[in-house]
Amino acid sequence: MTKCFTLLLGLVALSVQAQSSFRTQMVDDKVQIGYGLAIGDVDGDKKPDILLADKKQFVWYRNGDWKRFVLVENLTTSDNVCIAARDIDGDGKVEIAVGAQWNPGETSDTAKSGSVHYLVRPADPTTPWIPVKLHHEPTIHRMRWVQTGNKKFQLVVLPLHGRGNKDGAGRGVRVYAYEKPKDVKQAWKLQLIDSSMHLTHNMELVQDGAHERLYIGGKEGVKVFDYNGKNWMPVKPGAYIQDASFGELRVGKKGGQQVLAGIQPMHGTMLAVYDATLQRKVIAEGFGQGHALAVSSLTDQSTVQIVAGWREPDTDGKVGIKIYTPSKSYSEWTTHWIDENGMACEDLQVADLNGDGKNDIIAAGRSTHNLKIYWNNE
Repeated sequence: MTKCFTLLLGLVALSVQAQSSFRTQMVDDKVQIGYGLAIGDVDGDKKPDILLADKKQFVWYRNGDWKRFVLVENLTTSDNVCIAARDIDGDGKVEIAVGAQWNPGETSDTAKSGSVHYLVRPADPTTPWIPVKLHHEPTIHRMRWVQTGNKKFQLVVLPLHGRGNKDGAGRGVRVYAYEKPKDVKQAWKLQLIDSSMHLTHNMELVQDGAHERLYIGGKEGVKVFDYNGKNWMPVKPGAYIQDASFGELRVGKKGGQQVLAGIQPMHGTMLAVYDATLQRKVIAEGFGQGHALAVSSLTDQSTVQIVAGWREPDTDGKVGIKIYTPSKSYSEWTTHWIDENGMACEDLQVADLNGDGKNDIIAAGRSTHNLKIYWNNE
C-alpha cells in the first residue's frame, strides 16, 4: 500500500488566518438536517445540480436559479440519511439511489433500520420520482456509484454497523455492491465486498485506469479494495492502511503528490494526513464532531488543499468550515476560514458549478439548517 502515497515530510500545522477568496450564497435556509450531498446533472442541461438527503425529503436544486424540487418524501418512518447520484449510462443525466430508515441504535431488525431505494426518473424530473425498494442491511449510512470498468458501474452501500453489532463490537459490517439490471424492478445482483470491519463511517473513490479503487474508513482504520473484473478484492488482504479510527477520509492528487486526509476518530476532533510510510501527522485539532472533508485544488492550483467542516462548537465555541493549504514541501500548512460560525457542517462537496474551471464548495448545515455555495473567486 505504501506505493499509493507520495512522501510528505515533516508535516506541521500553522495557525495562520488568511482572508477567504470565496463568496457565499445561501441556497436554502430551511434545511432540516442536511444529512448528505451529491452533485450531478439531474435535468440534462449540462450543468451540475445539487442533490440533498434531508430529514424526510430527498431534493435537488436546479443550477442557475437554484429552485428546489422534491424527488421523493416520507419514504420511510425514520429519517433519510444518504444519496448517490451519477450518470452511469452516458445519457448526460444522473441515476439516483437513496438510503433511509436511519435508526443507528437498531442493528438487527431490517424492518426498523435501514433502506435502499433506486429512484426511477419521470418524464419531467421536477416531478416526484418513483422509488424501487432494494436489499438492505440495518444502519445503512453511505452509498456511492463506483466505476468498475469501461462504462460499467456498481452501487456500493455502506452500513454503519454489522448486524447485531453493539458499540462497534460483534459481527462485521457487510458492504455490498449492487448491479443495476435493465429492468430495475427485477432483482439486483449483489456481491459482498467485505465483512471484516466494524463500525464503518465513509468511503472514497480513486480513479485507477478504467475503474475506481474503493477506500473504506471506520473503527479499524482504512481498507482498500480493487475490482478485478469479477470480484472485489482487498488491495492487501487482511491489512489496513492505518489502525486508528477514521470518520471521514478523502484522497487527492496533484502534480505527482497524493494525499490521504482523515478526520479522526469518528465524529472526531482532529484532521490528519498520511505519508508514504503511513505515518500520521495531525494538522488541526479542536473540531467539534468533524463530519465533512474534501481534498481538491481550490485557491492554489499547483497543489491539493484540504477542506474540513464540523457540526458542533469547537474549542473556541464555533462551528464552520476551514481550508488548509500546504507549502511546496508539505512541511507547513496555512489555514483560513471558509465559513466562521455560520455553517454547522454535516456534509460538503467540491465541484465546478459555473464552468469557470475552478472548484466551488457546497455545504449543508445541521443545527444551522442551511445549504450554501461558496463560490471560488480566486
